[in-house]
Amino acid sequence: MSTPSSMPAREAVPTADHAPSVPSPSIADPGPLGLAGFAMTTFVLSVFNTNLIDQALGTSVLVLALFYGGIAQLLAGMWEFRKGNTFGALAFTSYGAFWLSYYWLVHDIAGGLQPADQAYKAVGLYLLAWTIFTAYMTIAAMRTNGAVLAVFVALTLTFLFLTIGEFAKNTGIHKFGGWLGIITALLAWYASFAGVTNSTWGKTVMPTWPLANAGAIPRSRSAN
Repeated sequence: MSTPSSMPAREAVPTADHAPSVPSPSIADPGPLGLAGFAMTTFVLSVFNTNLIDQALGTSVLVLALFYGGIAQLLAGMWEFRKGNTFGALAFTSYGAFWLSYYWLVHDIAGGLQPADQAYKAVGLYLLAWTIFTAYMTIAAMRTNGAVLAVFVALTLTFLFLTIGEFAKNTGIHKFGGWLGIITALLAWYASFAGVTNSTWGKTVMPTWPLANAGAIPRSRSAN
């Protein structure tokens, strides 16, 4: 007959209530990637919007819209979910989807809209919807840092003027929206540059100007 000393100790067997804790692996900050994908694609499209380069060549931006502004930025948004960053997750996922939808709109949809002389209204509505989204994200960005807030302020103005230019069929306003887009891209590049440089140097090399109480944003908690 087995003695107590020969029996396995129940305390040594992990249970559902006492499972050994495994530390969650840390992941790199996806923010610089998302900002870089957004910045480069916005810059190239905006150069065509300003007509600095013939707009007939503008479809060349579709490659960036699909792979860098679209897929890469969408992936950055997914990793922001993993990090628990609600703002970054919503922003990068949404603008990644924006570039993917832009690719589809230009490549497959816009040319077939009927009646053709009213197609500008559909494009204007598309831009207006993104203007509204970007405007309320700008309010949320007031609790992040100055670099990100500047991107969203400039982007809101970019979408606004592109929307007005589309509905009014005014090339001058549309070009002005293009110039605002270039400014937006440069600001986003700066924010990306600051993020990756500060990370690799392990200190603040490029300031991002954290806003007051930005670190006090409560995270979502599961109900008890």
